[in-house]
Amino acid sequence: MRIIGGVWRGRRLQVADVPGLRPSGDRCRETLFNWLQPWISGSECADLFAGTGALGFEAASRGAASVLMIEKHPRAQQVLLQSIEQLQATQVRLHAGGAMSLIDDFKPDSFDLVFVDPPFDSNLGALVLERLDRNASVRQGGFVYMESPASAAGVIQAPQGWSLWRDKQLGEVRMQLFRRQVPDDERNLPDDGSD
Repeated sequence: MRIIGGVWRGRRLQVADVPGLRPSGDRCRETLFNWLQPWISGSECADLFAGTGALGFEAASRGAASVLMIEKHPRAQQVLLQSIEQLQATQVRLHAGGAMSLIDDFKPDSFDLVFVDPPFDSNLGALVLERLDRNASVRQGGFVYMESPASAAGVIQAPQGWSLWRDKQLGEVRMQLFRRQVPDDERNLPDDGSD
């Protein structure tokens, strides 16, 4: 598996031998980062079910200011730490533990972009989005990316205050990009600073 864009383009990522680990494919990552290109540089990101770290490293390679990777499997953690060291990815840090136990501790407005790619058989996507919404950890105008099975059971509905900004199926994968809406009163502020 390789990073497909940015300063680490072409660099290989190690893949831990972990049952159920399913890295995001090149086509999915290329599509996703084409969607997000205007917002990546300087963003603060979280990769909640990091696995190989493909999404988080891709964001860092393309200019994200910080990436918090969360992974609970010890072997995957080891491989992620090796990748962080090999890439000298100072903007990437790893939290060893489960994403579901950490989400409720996120402070409001912590992230511009959150990657959610849990194991396909977990059905955690909707619950994660609900909890991110409840504690407002994604800034207004920020994004949550979900990867889920292409089956009808994999389709996740946007909570109130969010919009489904992009929705695409690639093979067996459904890609959904949700955007936290900006209230109308903030969207229409005058550009010249006058009241």
